[in-house]
Amino acid sequence: MTQRKTQDWQALTELTQGRAFVAERVRLVESDICIEGAFELPQLARLAAEDQVFVAAFLRSHGSIKEMEQVFGVSYPTVKARLNRIAASLEYVELDPKPGRSEVLDRLSRGEITAQDAIRDLEGRR
Repeated sequence: MTQRKTQDWQALTELTQGRAFVAERVRLVESDICIEGAFELPQLARLAAEDQVFVAAFLRSHGSIKEMEQVFGVSYPTVKARLNRIAASLEYVELDPKPGRSEVLDRLSRGEITAQDAIRDLEGRR
């Protein structure tokens, strides 16, 4: 991010003070196209600016806590505690969610899966 954009983002996060907000207009800079609607920000964008910097540094260090200790001048437990606090504030996104009971039964009734598959899905062993 450029310095100006970083300052704008920091001002916005200070203004909202961690409260949820919705962006209602998005402008694509390179084409000057504007889109209006209700856009929820991604989880990482909802973090406080200093937590965003911390996460970016963690990614740039390829997850090296030892490097994070050096960059931020803090101890291993401090880095771990901060990572745990940030992680706890983020919702876990299930990439392969378990099918719900009605979905399993619908698939079974359509003949897409066997009764044994349905039992495994319902018991969560698949």
